[in-house]
Amino acid sequence: MAMQVLKDVRGLRVEVIHPPDEERAQLVDHLRRIGCAVGLTWPVPAEWPAEADVVLLAIEPEARPALARLLKADAARRPTLIAIVGYENPATLQLVLESGAVAVVERPIRPFGLLTTLTLARTLWLEREEARKRLARLEQKLAGLQTIQRAKSILMENLGLSEEDAHQSLRRQAMDKRVPMEDMAAALIHASELLQLLPRREARSPATGS
Repeated sequence: MAMQVLKDVRGLRVEVIHPPDEERAQLVDHLRRIGCAVGLTWPVPAEWPAEADVVLLAIEPEARPALARLLKADAARRPTLIAIVGYENPATLQLVLESGAVAVVERPIRPFGLLTTLTLARTLWLEREEARKRLARLEQKLAGLQTIQRAKSILMENLGLSEEDAHQSLRRQAMDKRVPMEDMAAALIHASELLQLLPRREARSPATGS
């Protein structure tokens, strides 16, 4: 992955969220020399830039309310984040920690090391994203297994089937209807819940004259 990331760095879309000053101009020039497509934003926006692969975000203590608003924005759209800091103090470090930045660039910003920082930050972010997706897939799979197990329990309780027979019955129904077992199990659970409600509704019908 690292070699591929290094090749891809030169095509990254980088958004620089930084006050307009000489340091920003030098940073933009160097990013463009690397081969990045650079966008500029200031003040701090309310949402993450939609098209950006990487955001270089100036951590300015006076912009803390705006930074806090940005950090609460849709996390699913958050790009690779690199914090730019001018000095170390508890308030600044707290903002960096809250930002979830995967790398830090210190002021004064120097061209040397920027390519390395971009590459390492992008590699770490991609690895983190892949881990997040794997976890989401595992959680989805676990939820599906729990749904299937609950549906099997309903079949076992109501039809007197063994666990294996209940599993095979559920599997056959899913195949016949050409749907995943999880969907078939969810439909069975829903039907069972509806049937449990019917006696109570019917018991109320004579009193209501229906």
